[in-house]
Amino acid sequence: MSSMKKQEEQTKNICLLKKDGFTLYLVKEGDSFTDIKNGVVSILPEELIAKRKSGGNISTDIENYAHKLKRQEYGKKLNYQIENLLFLTGAGSSYLFGENDKKGKLMCNLWDDATVLLGGKQNMDAFCEKVRYTDKDEKDEYRKNLEKVLSLAEKAKDYITEPIFKTDKEEWNITYTVSKIKKMIKDNCNLQITSSESSSVHEKFLNKITKRKSSIARVKLFTLNYDTLFEQAARKGNYTIIDGFSFSIPRIFSGRHFDYDIVIRDGSRIKNEDNFVPRVFHLYKPHGSVDWEKRGNNVYQNKAEEISVEDSLMIFPQENKYEHSYEQPFFEMMTRFQAALRMKNTTLVVIGFSFGDKHILSMINEALEQNPSFQLIIINYRDTGIIESDIFYKEAGERGNIMMVNETFKEFVDAYPNIKIYDQSDEYRLVKIVNEGN
Repeated sequence: MSSMKKQEEQTKNICLLKKDGFTLYLVKEGDSFTDIKNGVVSILPEELIAKRKSGGNISTDIENYAHKLKRQEYGKKLNYQIENLLFLTGAGSSYLFGENDKKGKLMCNLWDDATVLLGGKQNMDAFCEKVRYTDKDEKDEYRKNLEKVLSLAEKAKDYITEPIFKTDKEEWNITYTVSKIKKMIKDNCNLQITSSESSSVHEKFLNKITKRKSSIARVKLFTLNYDTLFEQAARKGNYTIIDGFSFSIPRIFSGRHFDYDIVIRDGSRIKNEDNFVPRVFHLYKPHGSVDWEKRGNNVYQNKAEEISVEDSLMIFPQENKYEHSYEQPFFEMMTRFQAALRMKNTTLVVIGFSFGDKHILSMINEALEQNPSFQLIIINYRDTGIIESDIFYKEAGERGNIMMVNETFKEFVDAYPNIKIYDQSDEYRLVKIVNEGN
């Protein structure tokens, strides 16, 4: 193989950002970054070109400059008071967050945990074979699609009752295996952030997104994660959450609670309008939560460790999960999400979500097609950057209202603009100064 061909194979174009008219690539040759491109055109600044000519090592400079360009681009989209601001987060906003040895995981990590739970690869393979899961890679190994396996198992458990395998103490049939995997998923998602360091990212995120003028809508945060990382960060930072549950104990769910807000009344009015309390946000969990419990006809918020898998309200990974979206409280969450997407001047920021929920994907597509003022920003991370097979890749290069960004949740939070706002107490002081001057 010629040296030129070797060099071509070692060269990688890592896509950091894609939008209409601008596709930002960080060029890597071997272990070094060598160029920055918009499409096929180099946009390396003159000062870095001059430094390279003088013999300097500019790999780190190139990497930092490319990320600076990327953050400037999406920062421009977020550095103002957006009338209706929505966030939708998936596993990427929980991945590696938590305490000690229990941290947020991706679906492929849960497959590995399920394999250990079942007693090893041989038993996991037997389970896959029993439910007729056939998706294998080029090495004849099962692809780690736990969602697909659980979907097949749910269909098969009612008519295949014989044991799949036996351990010293138990016989594992499909029904028992599914229940054990669901409990494992629930336990893995009961994450805790007790130290200030581990909660700082989620708390910083809430601090930045809740800086809103009182004249515009509260920020709405939709998370598909079962964990309570946002809730814990909110308690630590003294934020108020409007999450559909009553403010009294026991906390009982009712959709009407999303229509409530919190205002300061006594001695606060300088004109005939309400003085809205700051640091308040809406939280919606369309796939449920580890601390939701079904009791009779009501949904309660309770300690996760006190709720059994059978009584928990979590839409576990399976292909027909969209069917649960028509049940309460999930229907309420999905209805609110769709209504929010239809509002004028709406920006949706999607973080760490692979668009595996077809119901949610269809709602976003509807907003793109029918809401002329809708903006979509997608924040996902992959070592290899944004790739052509990513959902919305083609549309991002053709439409002016889609932007794709290769960024981790933590990096996005750190780079998110610190928007300065004034509240009504500032307005009161200004009016007082003016009146005293007169």
